[in-house]
Amino acid sequence: MSDTRRRVKVYTLNEDRQWDDRGTGHVSSTFVERLRGISLLVRAESDGSLLLESKISPNTAYQKQQDTLIVWSEADNYDLALSFQEKAGCDEIWERICQVQGRDPALDITQDPIDESEEERFEEIPETSHLVELPPCEQGRLEEIADLVTSVLSSPIRREKLALALMTEGYIKKLLGLFRVCEEVDNREGLHHLYEIVRGVLFLNKAALFEVMFSDDCIMDVVGCLEYDPALVQPKRHREFLTKTAKFKEVIPITDSELRQKIHQTYRVQYIQDIILPTPSVFEENFLSTLTSFIFFNKVEIVSMLQEDEKFLTEVFAQLTDDATEDSKRRELVNFVKEFCAFSQTLQPQNRDAFFKTLANLGILPALEIVMGMDDLQVRAAATDIFSYLVEFSPSMVREFVMQEPQQTDDDVLLINVVIKQMICDSDPELGGAVQLMGLLRTLIDPENMLASTNKTEKTEFLSFFYKYCMHVLTAPLLANTALDKNSKDLQEGSTKVNPVCPGALRFMRRIIGLKDEYYNRYIIKGNLFEPVINALLDNGTRYNLLNSAIIELFEFIKVEDIKSLIAHIVDNFYKALESIEYVQTFKGLKGRYEQEKDRQSQRLNSSFLNCRYRRDARPLDEDEELWFNDDDDDDDGEAVEKRMGDDFSDSYGKYMEAKKGKLYSLTTALVGLVDYPDDEDEEEDDEEEDQSPRKRPRLSS
Repeated sequence: MSDTRRRVKVYTLNEDRQWDDRGTGHVSSTFVERLRGISLLVRAESDGSLLLESKISPNTAYQKQQDTLIVWSEADNYDLALSFQEKAGCDEIWERICQVQGRDPALDITQDPIDESEEERFEEIPETSHLVELPPCEQGRLEEIADLVTSVLSSPIRREKLALALMTEGYIKKLLGLFRVCEEVDNREGLHHLYEIVRGVLFLNKAALFEVMFSDDCIMDVVGCLEYDPALVQPKRHREFLTKTAKFKEVIPITDSELRQKIHQTYRVQYIQDIILPTPSVFEENFLSTLTSFIFFNKVEIVSMLQEDEKFLTEVFAQLTDDATEDSKRRELVNFVKEFCAFSQTLQPQNRDAFFKTLANLGILPALEIVMGMDDLQVRAAATDIFSYLVEFSPSMVREFVMQEPQQTDDDVLLINVVIKQMICDSDPELGGAVQLMGLLRTLIDPENMLASTNKTEKTEFLSFFYKYCMHVLTAPLLANTALDKNSKDLQEGSTKVNPVCPGALRFMRRIIGLKDEYYNRYIIKGNLFEPVINALLDNGTRYNLLNSAIIELFEFIKVEDIKSLIAHIVDNFYKALESIEYVQTFKGLKGRYEQEKDRQSQRLNSSFLNCRYRRDARPLDEDEELWFNDDDDDDDGEAVEKRMGDDFSDSYGKYMEAKKGKLYSLTTALVGLVDYPDDEDEEEDDEEEDQSPRKRPRLSS
């Protein structure tokens, strides 16, 4: 369907009083047999599925807001809204609703929302009191007007009647004209009454009134009225702030006057809600729901208008990455993009997806790579916030970009490495920026949120990239802080002290092993990373301390969890050095696990050969098979077969373990350096090892 007049977005109000986007489609009004009445139908533009089917009930109160919105409630706490792409389409559906209900389409509300208790009271009131009579708009009647406005707030029907009267008589502009007169003559009492009046009118919660109050020629007078809170000794200076302090900067000239007006209006209305109006009480908290919706839909419209202006955004990113751009200008550009991203949080997921794809196509990530490495702290902070929006929305999009970078640049300016360096070099004493960047980095390297598809495994590719190009940058401070000082007495042979960073390195290794991920286990095996751990255990001797407990717990975990690859590696390479430790049964237990697995492998091979020998196969045996069976029949007790199987197992297992002792990875150097110690100079003979006390156990060769 190509008719954009009927193109709408369907919104529902959630429990947090925020609008959820249910999808985009085209609306029609037609008779639905099942509902027995004229109904509003919205079918999704993507697949034609039904997004909304709502009967136009004669008793439902529909409201038209901001020329392109129709809002109504279908049940308790279930509010709906249709946001039209074009005003003409909104007018057509509004006329249809009014036609079904027999209402005047010139009004912006079709019904008075009356609950049962209110309706009962309403029936008891004399007919002549149904109308709200507004006093003449004069200085001498301001107290009366204020009393009237505040008195209706507790009654939904009277709020509706007052709102209708204010709209039909053009009363708002008359009140604001009176405000200017009172301020000229310094009529403080009158100004205090006007504060109560304007605050009360805002609490009527009517979009039609907001359209008048927040228009260009009225909004500053509304702000002026709200400066004169009777509870304050001196009035606030909100207008001075909005006109002189808060300057709107067009980093790139905005040629669309409607867009510029919408930005100004949204900022000022947000200021009224967040700064000027006091925190509403429990009784008042729902009075400003329409104001919240007003701001929400304004932001949606601003983001959409900016997103559609490709020339504007292209110029923004061109200047942002241009070396000739002045620092002050670049700061303004970065802050603009940050606010742009903040506005996008009002969008629903599918709309944010399109938004961030637009930014990605325009080069947001290469731009961040440049500005995050700048010296300007404000620029870096704003760029970090932008990066945060991108990572939180789509880590995969960021990963895909950074994996393509090595083809175009060197390691030092890779985006991930820039992030790591900013995290390490954070000048904030409280490390606020470092903590934020740490969280983002953790999100990016978390295997749990990495995607896997038929043709591509993101986890394997990105982690391989990270270890190859980024791990050395991340671990550089650790290596610098744990480098061994050969002249240090604390680390000289025979010292009773241990490198204080050793337990930190152990915790790191324990965390990795705790993942029980063979990807990491292979790194540990290939890097021979258990050697410095076992050296630390042997150097510690019989001292019962934190280091001893941490190392024993590490090996106990491997035993209990039966991590076969690590058990085989430890027993094959280090058991001779560990077998003399008898104050715990951990290492004998590891040896037992190892032998059990070896027996299982042997039995499996034995079973495999026996199944091969005694199977019944329809095909004839070839000559080699016949000879094999004939030779085997000559064995009296099968010992030759068993010996051959044992030899085969030993050979294959030995080759398997030999393959694990390959080239060291970069991670090897990092972790080995953390807990390395000087070799003992005096090596004892093998026949003396068993007689030595545990305190004098030899170190492993490094």
